[in-house]
Amino acid sequence: IQDAKDKGYEVLMLDSPIISHLLQKLESSKENISFVRVDSEPVENLIKKDEEQISKLSDEEKETLKTFLTETVPSEKFTVQLEAMDSKANPFVITEPEFMCRMKEMQQTGGGGMFGMGNMPEMYNLIVNTNHELVSEILNTKTKKKKERLVNQALDLAKLSKNLLKGEDMTAFIKRSYEMIK
Repeated sequence: IQDAKDKGYEVLMLDSPIISHLLQKLESSKENISFVRVDSEPVENLIKKDEEQISKLSDEEKETLKTFLTETVPSEKFTVQLEAMDSKANPFVITEPEFMCRMKEMQQTGGGGMFGMGNMPEMYNLIVNTNHELVSEILNTKTKKKKERLVNQALDLAKLSKNLLKGEDMTAFIKRSYEMIK
């Protein structure tokens, strides 16, 4: 929320169980109005702009990085996407597509939703900021073990920011964090 406010966006707290129905009604009946969750995209992409962000990585480096990340990150939960964002933005950002969130909410409130989407497994987008120095460090690290440790630590920090790090994963993260600062 704070990142969106810092970008100058007006943020509304809409947390009623029926809000998804209201938003659908407003968007379909009013012209040039749309709502988007602040966590559905990196803050740079909430409002689509024509300006193209240039990546510090070459196409070959991006392909190498994506291949490694796809092998390391659990594919049953995350879809890996590489994006050129501000170098000060987080290296790993987890988002849940707006459409999926709305369908799940409608299903939970007993209206709309298709094909039992409220019961779908959790799927997230893992957006990797190709302009962040940690991502370059991951790419340039020589040993596979150290690369995996960096990826897992960054992924766990992204999960922690979305309140997705729980149980055994949280315990492993804490243990790994203490080992890293020894």
